[in-house]
Amino acid sequence: MQRLFIFLYQYRAFLIFIFLEILCIWLIVQNNQYQGARFFNSSNKLVAGMMQTSQGVSEYFRLGEVNEELARENARLKMELQQISQSIYPMDRTRLQDRTYLNQFEYIPAKVINNSTRRFTNFITIDRGEQDGIRPDMAVMNADGVVGKVKSTSRRFSVITSILHTDMRISSKIKRTGDLCTTQWDGTDPYVATLSFVPRHVQPMVGDTVVTSGYNAIFPENIPVGVIRNVNLQDNSPWYDIDMQLAADLNEISYVYLVRNVLRNEQDSVELASGVKEAANELYD
Repeated sequence: MQRLFIFLYQYRAFLIFIFLEILCIWLIVQNNQYQGARFFNSSNKLVAGMMQTSQGVSEYFRLGEVNEELARENARLKMELQQISQSIYPMDRTRLQDRTYLNQFEYIPAKVINNSTRRFTNFITIDRGEQDGIRPDMAVMNADGVVGKVKSTSRRFSVITSILHTDMRISSKIKRTGDLCTTQWDGTDPYVATLSFVPRHVQPMVGDTVVTSGYNAIFPENIPVGVIRNVNLQDNSPWYDIDMQLAADLNEISYVYLVRNVLRNEQDSVELASGVKEAANELYD
């Protein structure tokens, strides 16, 4: 307290000057309409700028929370869109009334915490695990298209085999023609994959969209895989050589959606019993 009094005493002249200046400014503003209007306009502008800056800082620190909320909302919308598309697809009344079939696919949002794109075998780590219902071989996608599938899980985390993995093969089809094919990355360009097993009687075109075929229990049908950008056919080859621009840019991926097929166990069991599952595993991981 003594130091405060000493400080005030030492700077008494300067403090009195500041006080008188403030008093003068207040008197001018109060007794002159023009100066008063200018002062309040300037002060309002300054306060508004400070509040805007404060709001911007606050919103910046809430971006993570906002992104998570948007991811959850997108997952819910994807599930509803799936239900709508299946409800309008021609089917018998019994299947239409089967709520399990209409709710066949569930979408779980997750945040990417580690990612690689420059190796021959690339993987992605996410912040969801077994406690969130994540299991191996679940499909993974983002807002643009196919990302990969779950390889392994722990209680809180999961590792995804990226579509940028030379051993990853995805059952696909050319959307325009409906012809089946296989998507596989050749290990060179992280934006481009190859399309295999397109027979020469098919007429693929540059710009054709490639989507998932739905011919397995992992990926739903019609998830974007990429767009054809180059088509070649050798004279003696039964198959086209096709390059495809991948739909998902894995160099800039922050959130993904894991797809849980609630009917997968039933489909797998009947395919195992008939020997179909082993044949499919030889083509697709």
